[in-house]
Amino acid sequence: MKRYIEITASLLLGVALLTGCGTASPAGIGEVPGMTPVDSYYTKEVREYTDEGTVEEPLSTLSSDDGLCVIKIMPSYYDITLDYENGSRGDVGKAYGSLIREKMPEYIDTMEPYLFENIRVAYGGSFSAEAVERREEILFASLRPEYQEEISAFAEAVSGGVHGIEEDHVLSCEEAILMHMIPDALRPTCCSALSLWGSKTATGDRITLRNLEWNLGSDNQMSRIHAVTHMKNKERTITAISVIGLLDIISGINDDGVFAAILDVGSVQRDAFVYEGKKCYTMELRYALEEYSAARDLGEFMVGESGDFTWCHNLIISDANDSFCAENCVSQVAEAGNGKSVLRDCHTPILDGLSWESADSLCVVNSFASKGNQDGFTGSSSNIIRFAKYNEWVKAVDKFSPKDVKDLITQETVDQYTVQNVHSNGSAQLILVDYHTGSVQVAFSSPEGVTDKPDFIEVEVFRK
Repeated sequence: MKRYIEITASLLLGVALLTGCGTASPAGIGEVPGMTPVDSYYTKEVREYTDEGTVEEPLSTLSSDDGLCVIKIMPSYYDITLDYENGSRGDVGKAYGSLIREKMPEYIDTMEPYLFENIRVAYGGSFSAEAVERREEILFASLRPEYQEEISAFAEAVSGGVHGIEEDHVLSCEEAILMHMIPDALRPTCCSALSLWGSKTATGDRITLRNLEWNLGSDNQMSRIHAVTHMKNKERTITAISVIGLLDIISGINDDGVFAAILDVGSVQRDAFVYEGKKCYTMELRYALEEYSAARDLGEFMVGESGDFTWCHNLIISDANDSFCAENCVSQVAEAGNGKSVLRDCHTPILDGLSWESADSLCVVNSFASKGNQDGFTGSSSNIIRFAKYNEWVKAVDKFSPKDVKDLITQETVDQYTVQNVHSNGSAQLILVDYHTGSVQVAFSSPEGVTDKPDFIEVEVFRK
C-alpha cells in the first residue's frame, strides 16, 4: 500500500501540475484511468479577494406570529433565527414549519423532489416507501427527546398534517423528518477541509476552511435554499450552516467559537449499511456543539459515541486553540478489525506512504488518515490527488491570510471533468473561519451553478 500511494500520488499530481503549467505530460501518465491531460486546470477568471467578506443586506423579513422564528431573505441565502429562550422546542419547531408553509410554498416544490433524488441514490434507483419509512422511524426513535419534540412539531407544521412517503409534490410529515437524516440514513457526502495556525498564518491565529461537496440536485435545488440558522438558546447557542428547514448539523459553530463539520469516508461503498440500534451523528454533533466549549472536548465526545453511528465519517473540528479530525469508525467496522476511532491532530502519525509536509496545519479528505486505520486512499484517485494538492499548495505559501486561503481554494476551474479538482462543480459551500477577527464567511453555490471565484459572504454568528 505504501508504494502504491507514493507512486499514484506522484503520477496523478504530476498530471494536474504539469498539464496545468502547459507542459507536455510524460509518457504513460495520460493512461491513468480517469485522468486526461488538459491545457490548464487553473481558472482564468481574475478576482482580487481581500481578508474581509462581502456584506449582504436583507431583501425582506418574515416572522412567525409568536416571533420564535424570523427569516431574513438575503441575496445569497436565508438568515434564520430560532428563539429557544422564549419558547419550548416544540413551539419553535411549529413556528418554523408553519412560517415556511404559509410564506414560502416554493420551498416544498424544491425540497420534496430533491429529497427523492437522494432516496434513489441511497437505494440504487428503486425503493419501497415501507423500507424508507422503516429506516426513518428507527433513526428518529434514536434521537434525544428534545430533538424529537422539535423535529416532530416542525414536520407536522410544514406538512400540514399530510402523512406517508410518496413522490407527489407534497412534503409529508415523514418526508420532513427524513430530510434531517440525509447524511445518516440516505447518502454519504464528499468534502475536504484545511486548518492553519501558528507559523502558517500571518497573524499566528487559526484559519479553518471547509469545502462542502454535496448533491446539488438535478436542477441545482440546494443552491436555492442555502441557510445560516441561528439557534438562540442562552449558553447552548449555535449557528448551523446548511439549508433551510434542517435542524441537524452539516457545518456549525457555537458561541464559544467551536466549529465542526461532517465529511464522509466512503464506508457505504465497502461495508453494509446498519441502522438498527444506531443513531444520527448529525444530531449528536448538534448536541456536542450545544454542550461543549472546547474543540478537544467536543472531539473526544464524538469519538466516544462513534461506534453507535450509522456510517464511518470524519469531522473537522477547530477552535481558537486546537484543530482536530475526529476519525469516527462505526462498531461493525471496528469489530471486524478494519478501522478504529481516533481524534487525529497534526502530531498523529499518518498512513505509510501518505505525505504531509507543513507544520501547524491539518488536512482532511474523505478517508481516515491516521496510521494503522482504515485506508481510503489506496484505489481512490480522488482522495490521493486532493490530499496531495493541498500538501503542495500549503507548502508553497509561507504564511496565509484569509485572502490567501480564498485564493488557494478558488484557483481551479470548477467546470471540467478531466482532472480531479478540489473546488469542484459540486462545491455547495466554502466556509472560512478566521479566529483572529471572529469572521465567518461562506461562498454559496448559486442557482446557475458553482463559479470559479465566488463571493465570500460575511455571515453573522453569535459570540459570548
